[in-house]
Amino acid sequence: MTTLANISSLAVPYGAQAVEIVERKGIGHPDTICDALAEELSRNLCRFYLDNFGLVLHHNVDKALLWGGSAQPAFGGGKVTAPIEIFLAGRATDEYKGVRVPIEALVEQSCTSWLQANLHALDPGQHIKLHSLIRPGSPDLVELYLRQEATGVALANDTSCGVGYAPLSEMERIVLQVEKTLNSPANKAAHPETGEDIKVMAIRRGDHIELTVSCAFIDRYIANTDDYIQKKSALAQRAEKAAASLSGSAVRVNVNTADNINADSLYMTVTGTSAESGDDGEVGRGNRVNGLITPYRPMNMEAAAGKNPVTHVGKLYNIVAGQIASSLVEELEAVTEAYCYLVSRIGSPVSEPMIVDIRVSLADGGDTGSMQKPVDEIVSDALANMEKIQTQLINREISVY
Repeated sequence: MTTLANISSLAVPYGAQAVEIVERKGIGHPDTICDALAEELSRNLCRFYLDNFGLVLHHNVDKALLWGGSAQPAFGGGKVTAPIEIFLAGRATDEYKGVRVPIEALVEQSCTSWLQANLHALDPGQHIKLHSLIRPGSPDLVELYLRQEATGVALANDTSCGVGYAPLSEMERIVLQVEKTLNSPANKAAHPETGEDIKVMAIRRGDHIELTVSCAFIDRYIANTDDYIQKKSALAQRAEKAAASLSGSAVRVNVNTADNINADSLYMTVTGTSAESGDDGEVGRGNRVNGLITPYRPMNMEAAAGKNPVTHVGKLYNIVAGQIASSLVEELEAVTEAYCYLVSRIGSPVSEPMIVDIRVSLADGGDTGSMQKPVDEIVSDALANMEKIQTQLINREISVY
């Protein structure tokens, strides 16, 4: 029998490492905004293609740049003096069988709707200037993509790799929980002074965990310096509470550590994001597909957001690799930790990677030889069912940032 996956043991389980570093850029960070807008445009293109043509057509709109604006925040409310400019670039089918695709209208609708829904203090009409830089794809890649219409087989449109791991460590879960709690609708309703540009950096030394939280406070909800200090302290307490729900260890939280209270140099914004003046953004510079930046874990440089969900392995393989790793841990009792690496070849079926490399930690420190059959079954099932990922991405059941 031909084996599908290479399997080897991990020398040192991740949890045994003395130091860990984990980061998450929240939904209002300029890099995450770029990821989100590229992915939202891809979703809306998919819906338009499906509604009008019955299939998802070729597109990759994964090149986005946010050029920060200028602003003058002030207690009680300041002003944006130059808008944030967002450039959405990429390739997309703009005509099929004589029907035109309204690319620019889809860009406008996608971006405006997402910004309105996710940044509560930002007015897209006033604070954002959009640039649509979408052109048709190259004839050879479009032809490669459309072969699936005749064969029913999706062919990889790139030679690329994907990687995923499971389970998340305690600290990785803490970082996700803290950011999602602070940026939840309930928290924003109760504490509108907190913007969505929240970044969480965590370090662990042994059992000691320390979080550095950066939060763009919104000036119109801050009366003075004392009010800022009180609200910053309250945010730290909420972050500690969210972390404590997942950890038995003491978690120390520091917020906006660059503040200089004596000089009235405080992290305040008009819109709740540093994109208004302090920072720029780009697709692929932030969170990986599991929502985290994890330098002690395997990662790659693929910008998953905005890539088409049918043939672009730079998106699909990172998602399915994580699913395979999760299934190995959940379904095989001996496996306590798993990593999966996949490599594609352009023009080959997406479901047939050139290599599948599996690395595992075993509870009993046993041999991986007896695991070949169950591992191959899990890998084979995940690759055979990748079409489900397309629907899940379009329906927002899977996030890539």
